[in-house]
Amino acid sequence: MKIFERNKEIRQLKGNLPIWVIAEKLGIHENTLYRKLRKELHESEKKEIIKIIKSLKATFKEEE
Repeated sequence: MKIFERNKEIRQLKGNLPIWVIAEKLGIHENTLYRKLRKELHESEKKEIIKIIKSLKATFKEEE
């Protein structure tokens, strides 16, 4: 598995959303999130991050 294929769904869904915004919602530092994404996440962690990304994107759309 190539490094850029790990957590591919999260990386694609994230789009241009800053990583620090996602990390802030998770209650962790952005560097911690970068490190977590280096390895394939457990499904439960993946689902939590995906849920946060979708929530943040919906919030940003409402503000536009």
